[in-house]
Amino acid sequence: MSDLIDKTAFDAAGLDDWRHLLNALHARFDPGSYAAGLALVAAIGAAAEELDHHPDLDLRWGHVNVKVTSHDSGGVTTRDLRLARRISEIAAAAGAVARPERVQRIEVALDTADWQRVRPFWKALLDGADNPRLPDEVNDPDGATPTLWFQETEPHETPRQRFHLDVHVPRDVAEARIAAALEAGGTLVSDADAPGFVVLADPDGNRACVCTGWR
Repeated sequence: MSDLIDKTAFDAAGLDDWRHLLNALHARFDPGSYAAGLALVAAIGAAAEELDHHPDLDLRWGHVNVKVTSHDSGGVTTRDLRLARRISEIAAAAGAVARPERVQRIEVALDTADWQRVRPFWKALLDGADNPRLPDEVNDPDGATPTLWFQETEPHETPRQRFHLDVHVPRDVAEARIAAALEAGGTLVSDADAPGFVVLADPDGNRACVCTGWR
């Protein structure tokens, strides 16, 4: 983990196309067309193979989102700086326009007075992974769901919950996911609408639904 970079090192790298958000580097490039975006993704992929360091690539109509991080270190390292610089070079050569002002990420924060107690439930529910550097969060190594971070608070009576997570999984995965969440300290609130959705709660009473889309 000694290879992790700090804000000063990132600023000094001069990566104007990139923004440091949630322990990763993010960029967005507008290539001009879907076909040009597909070609840009292919070129980035080839460079990633050469450098043996692989970004997350998200091709949409009109733009390409790129995320670079070192999963084994739990943050941004010098490897990521090298790859980000190379990706910017490829994008510039292809005529793609960098749009760093369009970069954003969402993190879900859950208030709790004892995150060590509730975290196992959420890790099981989300089929999440540990961050080796930040133990008070659960993240998705595949990048499909937002990071869940536990905000430490003073103990208090459980308020009426103002939001909850609906975790949508394939029907053939739902039973095992529910069982894992219950084994990790959760409780079954209701299965009256199963298999469409099942309501669970973590040890603090915070609710979440495992949904399959079947009603």
